[in-house]
Amino acid sequence: MTDPHPASGALPLPPPGGRLVHVAATAPFNPHIEEALTETQKKVYLADQLTLMWWKFRRHRLALVSGLLLAALYAMILIAEFLAPYNYEQRHTGFIYRPPQAVHLFHEGRFLGPFTYATQYRLDMETMRRLYAEDTSRPVPLRFLCRGDSYRFWGLVKADIHLVCPGEGGTLFLLGTDRLGRDVLSRILIGARISLTIGLIGILVSFTLGIVIGGLAGYYGGLFDLLVQRAIEIVQSLPHIPIWLALASIMPPHWSPLLVYFAITLILGLMDWTGLARSVRSKLLSLREEDYVVAAQLMGAGTGRIVFRHLVPGFMSHLIASATITIPSMILGETALSFLGLGLRPPITSWGVMLNEAQNINVVALYPWLILPVVPVILVILAFNFLGDGLRDAADPYH
Repeated sequence: MTDPHPASGALPLPPPGGRLVHVAATAPFNPHIEEALTETQKKVYLADQLTLMWWKFRRHRLALVSGLLLAALYAMILIAEFLAPYNYEQRHTGFIYRPPQAVHLFHEGRFLGPFTYATQYRLDMETMRRLYAEDTSRPVPLRFLCRGDSYRFWGLVKADIHLVCPGEGGTLFLLGTDRLGRDVLSRILIGARISLTIGLIGILVSFTLGIVIGGLAGYYGGLFDLLVQRAIEIVQSLPHIPIWLALASIMPPHWSPLLVYFAITLILGLMDWTGLARSVRSKLLSLREEDYVVAAQLMGAGTGRIVFRHLVPGFMSHLIASATITIPSMILGETALSFLGLGLRPPITSWGVMLNEAQNINVVALYPWLILPVVPVILVILAFNFLGDGLRDAADPYH
């Protein structure tokens, strides 16, 4: 029964069996709808996709901090020689296995600025260990933007300018020295260039193979898809670590460090493309029947354009998550190979090469600072994982 007193602005209900009243808006269409929006609404409604992703990413505090940390690390490797207090190959034979050295600001109650104390050492004739002690009567101020050990910037330009140097007659071993008297901090800074970039180059190989092969298999299907799936199953059935070891062991020992670097990168990329290829294939199998794909086919778009222009952006959040997981795995792969002595070799240095020198438990027990290169490995792995979570959430429109 019709309500005799309908609410203000509401339409009366039709009688039983009656028809609903169709009402169309009588107000003219306003083509200048933007003028009716508030500034906040305009900012949100008119923002492009990248801006919306950035706003969403900023709310993920842990991912933002991780992104800033990784950006700082990758910026650092550009000027690693300048930041390192010593040349990473320089041997200080008078300070073998020197423990980490502290930086002080005050001496006998007076502010002197950053300085270290002069070092004295003696040899314990019972344990044959070098025992170091600080001479607290001799403060040695640090120097900044100073001339120190010479080096070749990126192996090309000879220079000797450092951000910080020890004072005259003093030392600056913030993370100690190794068995040859080389500064551990300087070697960590230089080794970061190899350990961090090997993941980026490796993922370029892995993503190229995974997206191309998986994309074509998912788009075409049929016999090509069948062959690709069998090849993926064969590669995935092989244990990775023994294959890494086998491929790394066949590299000729006379190869230059640069050739070994690219060979390790290629090995890591060839072993990590299968998972991504299978994910890309499954996504394309579900997306290739969408209306926009059929429309692109009817308009004459080629296979490459349809796959990379229309289909791949549809699961970009998944690709981002895969990339942030694959890069840490490649860093760990290089670290493991170098730790086992089958990866990069001296004179080139990386975090894995440095950890190779700390695999003797007796050395670690006596000189625990030699395992400090594992700290940046852990931080980078965690940062990539947190960054991947934030980027995946920001790129997923349905999250």
